[in-house]
Amino acid sequence: MAIPDYQTCMLPLLGALADGAEHTLRVVEDRLAEHFMLTPAERAELLPSGQQGIFRNRVGWARTYLKKAALLESPKRGTCKITARGLKTLASSPSRIDVKFLEQFPEFVEFRIASKPEQTPSATEAAELAQAKTTPEEAIEDAHQDLRAQLATELLNRILGCSPVFFEQLVVELLVKMGYGGSRRDAGERIGQTGDGGIDGIIKEDRLGLDTIFIQAKRWQGSVGRPEIQKFVGALQGQRAKKGVFITTASYTAEATDYATRIDTKVVLIDGKQLAGLMIDFDVGVAPAATYVVKRIDSDYFEES
Repeated sequence: MAIPDYQTCMLPLLGALADGAEHTLRVVEDRLAEHFMLTPAERAELLPSGQQGIFRNRVGWARTYLKKAALLESPKRGTCKITARGLKTLASSPSRIDVKFLEQFPEFVEFRIASKPEQTPSATEAAELAQAKTTPEEAIEDAHQDLRAQLATELLNRILGCSPVFFEQLVVELLVKMGYGGSRRDAGERIGQTGDGGIDGIIKEDRLGLDTIFIQAKRWQGSVGRPEIQKFVGALQGQRAKKGVFITTASYTAEATDYATRIDTKVVLIDGKQLAGLMIDFDVGVAPAATYVVKRIDSDYFEES
C-alpha cells in the first residue's frame, strides 16, 4: 500500500504501545511499517530535501501530536510509552484517531493555540488541519518544490530569449560552478564559432587539466533526436575526445538517450529540466530571495552529566 499520512499513523502507533512498556522509536517505526505492509523501497522514500525518510517523518509527527494530547509520553530520549489516558482511549475502541479527535483533550487545544499566538484557530482552519494529509515539514517542502518549478520555467524562458553566444558562455560557467576546472578564466572557454565542428565549449575536468570535456549547447524547443547526438559524437571523434556534455533547453527522444548509453564515447545528456535545476542549485542566473530555517530540539544540550 502507499505510505500512510501522519494522521492515519496515529491509531496504529498508539496500538503498538498498548503493552504499556517503553519502546524505542526504531521499534515502533518497524512495527508500524509491518502493520501497513510497507516495502523496503517505500520505507526508503525521502522527502524532496533528501534529509529524512517520508515514513519516519510522518510517524514522528503522529507521535508528537499524540504526546501533545497526553496519550503518549517520552520517559527518556528516543523512547515513547503509552499513558493512562492513552490506554483509556484505546479501550474506547475508536475507529480513527486524527487531529479532530485529539481536540477533545485540553492539552492539545492549548498546544494548537500556542502554536498560533496571534489568534485562536478558526473553525475553517481547524477543518483544514483535520483534513491535512501532509506533515508541516512536508507542506514546507511541497511549497518549496512549487516555487522551484516556477523558477525553473522562468529560467528556461529567459535562456530562450538570449543569444546562442550567451547560452554557450552560460553552460561553461555552470560547469565551472559545479567544480570542473578552476577559475572561470582558466577552466573553461567558449569556442562556438563557424567551423567549430559542433563543439561549443571546452572545459577542464579538474584543476590540473588532466582531461578535457567538450560541450555542445543547444537552445531548442521540442526534442533533440538521435541524429544531433550522432553529429556531436562525430565532432568529438574529430577532436580525439573521450568525453562530452550535450546541454539543451529542450528534451531528448528515447532514441537519443538510448544511443548515448550504447556508445564507447562518454556523452552526458542534460535536458532543460536538469539544466534549470543545476542553475538553481549552483546559483547561476539566480539570487536568494528569502531563507527559512527549520530547527529542531538539540537533545544533547539538555543531557545532564
